[in-house]
Amino acid sequence: MALTSGTKLGPYEILAPVGAGGMGEVYRARDTRLGRDVAVKILSTHLSSDPDLKQRFEREARAVSLLTHPNICCLYDIGSQDGTDFIVMEYLEGETLAVRLSAGPLPLPLSLKIGAEIADALDKAHREGIIHRDLKPGNIMLTKSGAKLMDFGLAKTFTSTLRGVTPAPIASQDTPTMSAATLTLPYAPSTEHGAIVGTLLYMAPESLQGRPADFRSDIFSFGCVLYEMISGRRAFTGESRLSIVAAILEKDPQPMASLQPLTPPALEHVVLRCLMKDPEERWQSARDLSRELKWISAGVGLTRAPESTPRHRGRLGERLAWAVAALCIALLTWLGFMHWRGTQSAESRHLHLSLLPPPSTSFVPYNFAISPDGRRLAFVAAAQDGGTALWIRSLAAGAAQQLTGTEGALFPFWSPDSRQVGFFQGPN
Repeated sequence: MALTSGTKLGPYEILAPVGAGGMGEVYRARDTRLGRDVAVKILSTHLSSDPDLKQRFEREARAVSLLTHPNICCLYDIGSQDGTDFIVMEYLEGETLAVRLSAGPLPLPLSLKIGAEIADALDKAHREGIIHRDLKPGNIMLTKSGAKLMDFGLAKTFTSTLRGVTPAPIASQDTPTMSAATLTLPYAPSTEHGAIVGTLLYMAPESLQGRPADFRSDIFSFGCVLYEMISGRRAFTGESRLSIVAAILEKDPQPMASLQPLTPPALEHVVLRCLMKDPEERWQSARDLSRELKWISAGVGLTRAPESTPRHRGRLGERLAWAVAALCIALLTWLGFMHWRGTQSAESRHLHLSLLPPPSTSFVPYNFAISPDGRRLAFVAAAQDGGTALWIRSLAAGAAQQLTGTEGALFPFWSPDSRQVGFFQGPN
């Protein structure tokens, strides 16, 4: 039922419609008691008319209301008036991740930042015994203060703790699955309700097979979202619902590095482990996942996405810059290999070397390069204040030397004759 401006639901005065979803319509409203704007969601008929479903929703909404985290949209209140059931949530200004992805993949540093924030939010929910069950780009809001995980409408309380979770049994031929009749409906990325809940494109294999979902099902969905942010494509696609389900159950997604060449190998590993078919093979906690993403982000060396105006021109410039950088690195690598192959002697040399970072610094992961002649190592080290610089060390002997004027250095590379070294530079 559509509400008009000025309608009051208890102390909440409707201001304007915001959108609609599987759970119902969403409105911007004013809390007349506290003088703040809120989001009011009117529950769909299928929730309000089923007493058992309504009771379960209210019970789980009370659990979600206890989640206090900077990256989780707060649930303030639930109520009912004149047959209209509603929930009241924090009003967020910004755009959903789904809208942002319609313009293409996100810059790698921004993907890592959003990923770590949402992983932190999931960790908070999971430790409170709550599974989201509908994690997707449309349920992530990008605001000035960071990413916010929204819409716990399908959330479910989970009685097992993070340690010692009893895994769901592996599906057998007798395991119930989503029926072909359901799958042949016209495709739309909407939420499925009933015994199988969630959004098809982001659902874990065990959920599609009718097995109980746990926090690792959220981790699979998170992997789908992370894959889409980095590559600009969905992890699993198909021309029909049946083909999408088959892809999720049987296929591995295309490597992200084939779509975005500068994807760090460690990040590829993190995402693929999220997307393992067997829950036992995935990350076993969102906290570990968050730590991995933050570690990779530190290695990339960029903590914020560059801002530009106009917006779309800036994004195009970013993508072109990354593409040119990838091409240059690939060309230099090939030239270095050709030079090395031409100068190799018949007798192979083996070098065993153990390196420690210079005093009061630490190595920056994935930021090193061996010269084509095999004599020197260029690497990036970070000082205690977070600033980076380029260092050179002979692989034969001697201490490493810092190159002056290389503040902010990232991703070093050598010229084919091993006489010059170059690097990229991150923002100050």
